[in-house]
Amino acid sequence: MIKIGDKIPAFKAINQEGETVSSEQFLGKKLVLFFYPKASTPGCTAQACNLSENYEILQKQGYNVLGISADDVKRQKNFHTKNKLTYDLIADTEKEIIEKFGVWQLKKFMGKEYFGIVRTTFLFDENSICTNIIEKVKTKAHAEQILA
Repeated sequence: MIKIGDKIPAFKAINQEGETVSSEQFLGKKLVLFFYPKASTPGCTAQACNLSENYEILQKQGYNVLGISADDVKRQKNFHTKNKLTYDLIADTEKEIIEKFGVWQLKKFMGKEYFGIVRTTFLFDENSICTNIIEKVKTKAHAEQILA
């Protein structure tokens, strides 16, 4: 997993509109990069909406926001539109970015083990250096965690 002090790994992927988004676009800017397990699930919806509702406050603090999951572009688009999200969502169906950040991990649920995305948020400064990692995400109060 990426550690505090690490530089953001280079990436290029497609957002909910089918447009290319790359890590280079955020050079010189602060970035909230959050990984979530699955679009339109209750926890992911709460997290995405909390960040969208607080987007102006995050922007005033200089942050750009980008969400990433393994969902395809169509599912990301539906999730984005339905919840009127104010930032881009990345469709990482090949899990290239997800694996670069080390958030594709073995998980346990109701006695079963499976691989999936561990909900994690990385904060990067203007120099693309990781300044914080939030692993215990409070989905309904995530912006407050970022701004704390």
